[in-house]
Amino acid sequence: MTAGTVEVLGLDHLSDCDLEEWQALRNANPRLDSPYFHPAFARAVHEAGTPVHVVVERDERGVRSLFPGHRLGSVFRPVGWPGADFQAPIVRPDVEVDALRLLGATGLRSLEFDHLLELPGFGPWIEGRRASPYVDLTGGLDAYVARASRSGKDNMGQARRKARKAQEAHGPITFAADSSDAGVLDAVIALKRAQYAATGASDYFAATERVALVHRLLETRVDGFAGVLSSVHVGTKLLAAHFGIRSGEVLHWWFPVYDPQLAGFAPGWILLRELAAAAPALGVTRLDLGRGDDEYKRRAKTGETVVCQGFVTDSRTALVARRVRSAIFEAARSSSVARRVHRAARRRG
Repeated sequence: MTAGTVEVLGLDHLSDCDLEEWQALRNANPRLDSPYFHPAFARAVHEAGTPVHVVVERDERGVRSLFPGHRLGSVFRPVGWPGADFQAPIVRPDVEVDALRLLGATGLRSLEFDHLLELPGFGPWIEGRRASPYVDLTGGLDAYVARASRSGKDNMGQARRKARKAQEAHGPITFAADSSDAGVLDAVIALKRAQYAATGASDYFAATERVALVHRLLETRVDGFAGVLSSVHVGTKLLAAHFGIRSGEVLHWWFPVYDPQLAGFAPGWILLRELAAAAPALGVTRLDLGRGDDEYKRRAKTGETVVCQGFVTDSRTALVARRVRSAIFEAARSSSVARRVHRAARRRG
């Protein structure tokens, strides 16, 4: 039986002792090595304009768990929503979280998650599981190629050849592994927004606080946590770039982009190859690619982590309503895919 207290505090109201406990809990739990679990990520989100609250559970040993997130209407969502590719309470390795108890402390109707690590205590609330691929970069490029899948090896070889062709066409390739150039970050945002518009995806950067967040992260350097901006130029042209976050030896691949006019040079693979080569100097041994079944992730990965989607509530009515909505959404999504395939088939005919 769980003993102790649970309270919800604004991030600014956590004590120095609470923040030290946050770091101690995280350091003691190897599953929480993603930069999304570092308190500096929550701080950057909060200071960029999206208020962060933390559900703090205490027992006789001190802080038992912390769950940073956002109160959005009647729902509590993990910190960084909707852009956090890993989510979880910050807990001791041996702790089973009582999800309903945490929810009760918020005074809200539900707790929603879409990239949650599979933790004891959340099992009854999980609605789906998906793979989040990663690349083991221990030892750098040669070591990665040695352990990569056949398609990963082939694409790395192709990237080397395409890089030579790009140089012949446009000038020398220059790679910056960890740039502080805010102008390049603005170019990443612009290219990402154009990609969202072209694909019909929701525009993450339509919210000004998210633009402010990545700029704030670019300037952050604290306790092994940092925003990392990497870019590949060919001549004077930006071929490809990436903005992510790191903590210790883990770099999270968050916003990769490339110039669509230079797509024939396999820019994403050139960027990945350069990052793999630079990994030892950067002190990076793992590149988390984030959830998704993109082809390049399937080809590049050396392993994967499971993340979960679900919904915690003590209301049977709310739970049924959510599952009905989810079924309708899935049917609509499938129908939309079917219509696009049919239209494509007609065009080919």
